[in-house]
Amino acid sequence: MHALPHLAATDWVSLALFFACWAGYAWYSEHSQWGAGGLIRTSQNYRLTWAQRMLEREIRVTDSTLIGNLMSSVSFYANTTIYIIAGLVAALGAADKLINFTAELPFASAGNRELLEIKLMLVLASFVFAYFKFTWSLRQFNLLSILVGAAPLGQAGEPGIDDYARRVAGANNLAGDDFNRGIRAYYFGLAASGWLLHPAALGALSVIVVIILFRRDYRSPALQLLREPQ
Repeated sequence: MHALPHLAATDWVSLALFFACWAGYAWYSEHSQWGAGGLIRTSQNYRLTWAQRMLEREIRVTDSTLIGNLMSSVSFYANTTIYIIAGLVAALGAADKLINFTAELPFASAGNRELLEIKLMLVLASFVFAYFKFTWSLRQFNLLSILVGAAPLGQAGEPGIDDYARRVAGANNLAGDDFNRGIRAYYFGLAASGWLLHPAALGALSVIVVIILFRRDYRSPALQLLREPQ
């Protein structure tokens, strides 16, 4: 922490841009009225339809299989994140060797050991955040499995069926949203690694990540497919 006062103005500006891009896009896509038509909130409508169809089925093996597939994806990312975190912790222990390596790269400005550790800690924090989101998503998918197992049988409009469908869809949405947040943390973790090369790389990669996320959430063929009339 003694190196914080020695950060250059470009470091602070790039850091501010990094956090503004991350927090700003999260708010835009999840909470703002302008981001309502994106992939995240469009998927939530389909989760409600899925819950309604599930309650109409007496045999729900298909639904259990689909939830299992979702949990497998989240588990894969959670396990992968552990290895990334372990690698970053190892890199913190070999900071001197990393300084020598980055010194040979063009435009590299890792600085002294303390500065390098701060930069690595930003990357590490991004992936630790992702790990917490993935594991919480996995736990919420477990709760979704319980709700599916306890689900009554009925058609839409019957007493209690619509409320239960919204409850199942809500649990699915919570788990899916945390999974999306974990994926977003991966993107910004990669952007944070640009700080190891140069402060400008951190800011530039943060903006590039926002552009990529926006295009995939609001301009992708996948979103157009979901918007097609059923």
